[in-house]
Amino acid sequence: MLKGINTLLTPDLLKIMMEMGHDDALVLADANFTAMRIAAGKPVIRLPGSSMLQTVCAVTSLLPLATDVAHPAGFMAVSGEAPDYRSAMQREVIEALTPQLVADQSVEPIERFAFYERARSAYAIVLTGEMQPFGNFILRKGVIGE
Repeated sequence: MLKGINTLLTPDLLKIMMEMGHDDALVLADANFTAMRIAAGKPVIRLPGSSMLQTVCAVTSLLPLATDVAHPAGFMAVSGEAPDYRSAMQREVIEALTPQLVADQSVEPIERFAFYERARSAYAIVLTGEMQPFGNFILRKGVIGE
């Protein structure tokens, strides 16, 4: 254990976050996500007792979001709903991410199959215990400057 680090951030997850470079993506997935197939040999970290909100807050306590793109975070849009639909969980997570956005940035809705394609190119997948369907997010790592 270390002081000041959220206990959800396991040694394996901390290692992955440290290894990631600028603009690498980290998928934070719900419990139903097909992580092993999508990851195809990339790291999969399991946090089975954690909600998406808890995981996003823990990860972003140390991982800076990219500031040079319009959408440093995205979420899986709910199939069969209006384009502007957000589940209660998605709204909570977006609200938690919003203070970390700069200027004209926003959290982007991503159609389900497009989300899977983006997830395939991510650095790693964190599989949470989130039970809300379509409860998946992608975060793009930024830089820490002076």
